Amino acid sequence: MKTFINMLRDDSGASAAEYALILAIIGSVIAIAAIGLAKAVGGAMDRASSCISSTSTATYTANCVVG
Repeated sequence: MKTFINMLRDDSGASAAEYALILAIIGSVIAIAAIGLAKAVGGAMDRASSCISSTSTATYTANCVVG
C-alpha cells in the first residue's frame, strides 16, 4: 500500500506527459503548414505550366503577367 501511495505522489510522469502533448501539438501545426504549403506550391506550378503551354497571347497576358 505504501508503494502505491508513493507512486501517486510521484510527479515525474506528469512532465513526460506534458512534453508529449507539446510535441503532438507542434507536430500537428507542422503537418497543417505542410499541407497548406503543398497546395500553394501546387497552384503555382499549375499556373506556370499553363503559362508555358499557352499558345495564344490573350491567354498568356491574362494569366501569366506578374504585376
